[in-house]
Amino acid sequence: MQSMRTSWNENHAVLRGTAAAEPVFSHTNHGVDFFLFPLTVPRLSGAEDRINVVAPAPLLEGSPLSPGGWVEVTGEVRTFNNRTGPGSRLVITLLARTLAETEEPPCNQLTLTGVLCKPPILRRTPLGREICDLMLAVNRRYGRADYLPCIAWGALAQRCAGLTVGDGVALEGRLQSRIYQKVIDGVTQERTAFEVSVTTLSTPAPEAVSG
Repeated sequence: MQSMRTSWNENHAVLRGTAAAEPVFSHTNHGVDFFLFPLTVPRLSGAEDRINVVAPAPLLEGSPLSPGGWVEVTGEVRTFNNRTGPGSRLVITLLARTLAETEEPPCNQLTLTGVLCKPPILRRTPLGREICDLMLAVNRRYGRADYLPCIAWGALAQRCAGLTVGDGVALEGRLQSRIYQKVIDGVTQERTAFEVSVTTLSTPAPEAVSG
């Protein structure tokens, strides 16, 4: 695997794009109110990723957010299972640590280190391109972890298929959104999936994982 200089247990993202709507109340944690807003980040292909950003109220007060404004957000990826509807559905958001207006170009960069918690699945797209699905557990404080679906393409997908559960990996990539359709009780519903598109990946030394 490609070597990469990185610290263990890393979870860091930098997104630059358009604030697509006003922040709305999400939840309260330890006496702090958190608000949710969508951030659209254009790709080189012309498509857009629409990422849900969660920001604490003090951060929004210090950096007022205007819909349509171009902003840079740095933070950490967070996941939880939404059990309010039928079945469980993995929800992925970006927990904002900094938020500011910017004139810099679009950016969608994500750096993660974690442990594989499911066997990799190597498959082919209808067009014959190889793709590998990974599930990465990224530790955070207080014994909790975030579980992130990741995908790798082509030659990198082939190498990822050789990994096993429990392997530590460090990766760089992009947090992307993907719209798909699901039929429930004969009714077609449009849903959005979030995943990490992997660009580089390495396996840290065993002592780094255990540390």
